[in-house]
Amino acid sequence: MTFGFIIFVKIFLIMETASFNGFLKTLVYIVAFYYIFKFLARIFLPIVVKKVVDKAGQNFQQQYQNTHTSHTTSNREEIVIDTSNATKPRETKKVGEYVDFEELD
Repeated sequence: MTFGFIIFVKIFLIMETASFNGFLKTLVYIVAFYYIFKFLARIFLPIVVKKVVDKAGQNFQQQYQNTHTSHTTSNREEIVIDTSNATKPRETKKVGEYVDFEELD
């Protein structure tokens, strides 16, 4: 019983030290941070997105050029398909033995 009373007193003292001015100050900081973040995002986010899109475009262009030049330089390509394993059916994975459990009352 006394342990619960001690906890109650500690909580009461903590709540008493929290002031309305501190709450308002915290609220102002949160609102200010939100508007500053929103303002900076409007300035820097389009720049970052443009750089990301340009970099992706360069990567796609480079991949296209690499595949296009490799196809034009080779005159003859040969495709080999191994059908020896195609006649064997695939085995299903056996996870384990099924066990039926019953509930006990």
